[in-house]
Amino acid sequence: MPERIEITSTLSIPLSEIELNFVRSSGPGGQNVNKVATAVQLRFDAASSPSLPDGVRSRLIGQAGSRATKDGVIILTADRHRTQPLNREDALNRLAEMIRAATYVPRKRRATKPTLASKRRRLDAKTRRGAIKSLRGSKPGFD
Repeated sequence: MPERIEITSTLSIPLSEIELNFVRSSGPGGQNVNKVATAVQLRFDAASSPSLPDGVRSRLIGQAGSRATKDGVIILTADRHRTQPLNREDALNRLAEMIRAATYVPRKRRATKPTLASKRRRLDAKTRRGAIKSLRGSKPGFD
């Protein structure tokens, strides 16, 4: 078992920062589901992790949404599989994917102004539409 989770070529998280608890799982497993704790609850304290850069940390907590506590602890539960090792691997892979997504820095939006031609087209369309509506109101007169 590796001692670190590789996120990118420059970022990895030591397993010592991740807490794994095994709990009873719902779902498939027959009578075994009531006896064996196969589901994994993963806890990662992103807010105080020394392995994460500041930008990645804030984006990760923001992207985690309801999976993050107000203290910045990310909690994931994995119970897709019937065995502890597969659920453990699934939870670690999901955490790695979340952190990998948080390493992406979105581009800043640059404000633009409408072109002169697009302003002119908009005003021409408004004028045409107004003319159509003004013709509706006038009824032909009977003399």
